[in-house]
Amino acid sequence: MSLFQLAILAIVQGITEFLPISSSGHLILLPHLLGEADQGLALDVAVHVGTLGAVMAFFRADVARMVHGAGDVLGRRFATPDARLLLLLAISTVPVVVVGFILQMTGLADAMRSVAVIGWTMLLFGIVLYWADQKGPVERKAPEWNLRDAMIMGFWQALALIPGTSRSGATITASRLLGYKREDGARISMLMSIPTIIASGTLLGLDVIGQADWQTLRDGAIGAVLAFAAAYLALSLMMRLLRSVSYTPYVIYRVVLGLFLLAIAYR
Repeated sequence: MSLFQLAILAIVQGITEFLPISSSGHLILLPHLLGEADQGLALDVAVHVGTLGAVMAFFRADVARMVHGAGDVLGRRFATPDARLLLLLAISTVPVVVVGFILQMTGLADAMRSVAVIGWTMLLFGIVLYWADQKGPVERKAPEWNLRDAMIMGFWQALALIPGTSRSGATITASRLLGYKREDGARISMLMSIPTIIASGTLLGLDVIGQADWQTLRDGAIGAVLAFAAAYLALSLMMRLLRSVSYTPYVIYRVVLGLFLLAIAYR
């Protein structure tokens, strides 16, 4: 893989991972647009590691709480705020792990990787995001997150396994329907991404163990660093803009890209 293609892959992954515009959809489309072969699982794992590092660095205070919560859970202190946060994140991850395993075992995960599917999900879930953002109340804050909300947002996250749906877009949509403020809902969504990326990265990593050579390791290291930088910048910008801007710009992007992809798929 050329350095240019590697840089584009890492930057696209970094920017789209946490914005509600679907990173998986863009990564599937990228090889077609560049006229190159698929980047392969090893680089997918590397850029996901980069974005994982970015979200953990950005929300380092919450990550510290999760680590402290793990100690509380091991000490059977389940009622502390930190233990509660860790347990809710674990519960919200169960649906995506179960559904992801089923899709992988049945072959449906590969069957859905098409331009038509991405076009429709980009368009339809973009419209759903707009409706939820405009109609949902804006009164609840992140500390109010509870078991019911974690389960609901977890099922929405599992729905995002359909390429083009967007994990962050689905969970943010759910948070707005549940009445969370934009910034608080996005924060919960980003924290939910941590165990999800760890789970998916581990699953993909098991498939590439022992297959990586020096060139692959070098490309992976470069991709991880670039993805980290792009993801951190994109995350910082989105969280800052959410204080004064709605999700409408992302919806417009999704609708335009979705229509463009459908035109290509059905031409």
